[in-house]
Amino acid sequence: MHQEKRTTPEKEAALKALRNEFIGTDAGTQGQRALAALRLFPLTTFELSRCLDVYHPPARIKELRQAGHNIVTLRETVTTEAGVKHSLGKYVLLREAGEERAA
Repeated sequence: MHQEKRTTPEKEAALKALRNEFIGTDAGTQGQRALAALRLFPLTTFELSRCLDVYHPPARIKELRQAGHNIVTLRETVTTEAGVKHSLGKYVLLREAGEERAA
């Protein structure tokens, strides 16, 4: 059975606060917002787009990876507000660029 997954109100509020902290539409600012949020939560493409105003989440994640951040993509099926099921990427920050690996 498919279970509908939604962003909790608390998570949505935290993401919107980050959106308001990192103001701007350029790719660099969108990447800063995404990284700040990934430090707190795993994020779906919908959350990056809808809550953080990241225009093209896969591109921003690719740029963060190229900068040395270790971000994995998990697959997750969600049901949209329109009742349509979508397979989304869910991004998880494992290690930031420059962080030492645990021994």
